[in-house]
Amino acid sequence: MRYYFHLVSSMGKIPDSEGVEVASLSHAKTQALMAIEELRSEDDTTDEDWAGWRLEVTDASGELMMVFDLGYGLS
Repeated sequence: MRYYFHLVSSMGKIPDSEGVEVASLSHAKTQALMAIEELRSEDDTTDEDWAGWRLEVTDASGELMMVFDLGYGLS
């Protein structure tokens, strides 16, 4: 299945137009956690910097499958 990982806040949305092909929703969760870790390692942002942002994982039809709040110590 293909899942998409969108960055969303009250200020707007940074959509993922490519997505990632994975075997299951559990694998999509692993990919999401890896993406969050990568985002945080790219610069020296803090939980406060990410306050109000979330990573929304959707399937190909746009159905919301899971949400990760980026402002609360996920890295």
